[in-house]
Amino acid sequence: MSAFKLESPAFKDGTKIPRKYGYKEQNVSPPLNMGGAPPGTKSLALIMDDPDAMAPAGKVWDHWVIWNIAPDTEQIEEGTVPEGATEGKNDYGEIGYGGPAPPDREHTYVFELYALDVVLDLEEGATKDRLKSTLKGHTLEKTVLRGTYAP
Repeated sequence: MSAFKLESPAFKDGTKIPRKYGYKEQNVSPPLNMGGAPPGTKSLALIMDDPDAMAPAGKVWDHWVIWNIAPDTEQIEEGTVPEGATEGKNDYGEIGYGGPAPPDREHTYVFELYALDVVLDLEEGATKDRLKSTLKGHTLEKTVLRGTYAP
């Protein structure tokens, strides 16, 4: 097992995501630091979603879907997409990042980083479901970062 990790200099695991990253605020993606991908990693994929949206929205709300991140990437700077990476469609109907916007109470947002043994052949704008089905059988390791956000 490697020391595969995902962290943010903007918030610690399980703590509040700063307001500026919210959909109704500046709506910029938070900075992320990663490292320790296992041997054989050909690309990384990142999913940010909100499982707490089940009650108000009737589904897990997808906020950011991004793949083909180079395996040696150590940082995604605030509001950027790594060179060569591809973004999918979020549940706001937009391609790219869509920040937290819980309608009812504090929600926990989950950032999942996948180490993959392939470079994915998915077109820009693919959904999380398409990405997840493509990940099957190609995930070497996964790491998780969680943050909370309240209306």
